[in-house]
Amino acid sequence: MGRTYFVEEAVGQYLSDLSTKLKPYVTGLLIGQCSLQRDYVIWAVRTPPKEEQKEDGISPSKLASIDEEWITTHASQVAQMLPGGLLVLGVFIIATPELSKDSQNALRKLIFSVEKSLTKRRLWKPAEEEVSDRAALQICSATKKVVCRTYDVQDPKSSAKPADWKYQSALSASWLALDCTVNVNIHIPLLATSPNHDLEKNTKTGLNRWSKQIEDSVFLINGQVKDDDTELLEGQKKLRGNTQSSTQFSDVKVLTQLSQGSSHRSTATVQVCSASINLKGAVKCRAYIHNNKPKVKEAIQALKRDIINTLSDRCEILFEDLIINEGPHRKNFEREYHVLPQRLFVPVAGSSVMLSDYKFGDETTGEIQERFVEMLDQSVQAEDIHIGEEINTVNICPVTDNMDDTQQKQLTKGTLLLKLQQNMGVVIAAAVAVFASIFSFNYFSD
Repeated sequence: MGRTYFVEEAVGQYLSDLSTKLKPYVTGLLIGQCSLQRDYVIWAVRTPPKEEQKEDGISPSKLASIDEEWITTHASQVAQMLPGGLLVLGVFIIATPELSKDSQNALRKLIFSVEKSLTKRRLWKPAEEEVSDRAALQICSATKKVVCRTYDVQDPKSSAKPADWKYQSALSASWLALDCTVNVNIHIPLLATSPNHDLEKNTKTGLNRWSKQIEDSVFLINGQVKDDDTELLEGQKKLRGNTQSSTQFSDVKVLTQLSQGSSHRSTATVQVCSASINLKGAVKCRAYIHNNKPKVKEAIQALKRDIINTLSDRCEILFEDLIINEGPHRKNFEREYHVLPQRLFVPVAGSSVMLSDYKFGDETTGEIQERFVEMLDQSVQAEDIHIGEEINTVNICPVTDNMDDTQQKQLTKGTLLLKLQQNMGVVIAAAVAVFASIFSFNYFSD
């Protein structure tokens, strides 16, 4: 028996509109949530046109001309803009009858390419029982016929399986949300024996170690430790019969273990270091979960991944920005201080689930709105953009190592926050979290 996808009615209208506007074909992503019982599709996002397509107003006429790299890059950027619990769970193609014969082969290739791209940037591993099927949706622009199949992305030789595609109104109008704040203080030493300091590589290594701490942490939901297999809403009143968007929030506390238990042996290695990286601050995260009797295990897993993703994503964005501004081969490393971008949330009509993005200090509201249109095909009103934390001033560590804290200068946010260029070749910020105003990225060199 194949999988069943419950789909937001608005997604059906969106796909129908695309079929009448874009010919001979259009590709895009399906966004939603997987569970062992059923899958949910709450958004669909078309692939943005390239600059030359915008100028000429002409789309390629053959599926063989599909730009795989362009689509996978878009998928990676969209994944960064999703809150915890949501993922890119499939790809769609809307094509004319003449191209329908080749659509399934194109979809299969895209599904595996997108999943490979998304997997490479993750610092967490999927659970053994996790759903690994991804949807391939084919729609004929003339007849409007919908064919949904799935492929197991864990099996490169996987063949297509039939799947049901069912529309439902107000599908995500009352999903559940989990919020938490995690204090981060990560110290990453850089070895003196290293010929050069690859900041991005060393930071990722440090984040990998930190992510294992998050995986092993204890999570209190509304002040209680709950068994993994209990229902998340057990003991709470469930919102029923709502067609208007409403969210039930659960407050979560994360208890990180200070050390391993006595049953674990540990060894210490002394290494000479010439520099270090420090990531310090408070990160506020959010994950969403469906309201069909969700288990505690599902909710905690979604929140864990959001905590890990948001810190990793922000560092990735910062390094992209440093490369843009300073070039890929920086040799003179001195004491530096960088501020990572702020988290912002944006509501979507008819859904309790919010989208998100990152904002550097000198970015305007108009730039944020343009990015949502380009990446997610979503028009955003200025008054709907909610910034989680304001940054007023930050400290910068001077080059002179013997200067104490009281001598450090203060600079306004405008002189420190770096601008991220808006184009498809650059990673755009996303994952659901809000960094408090003290969050910073520091590099110290002896």
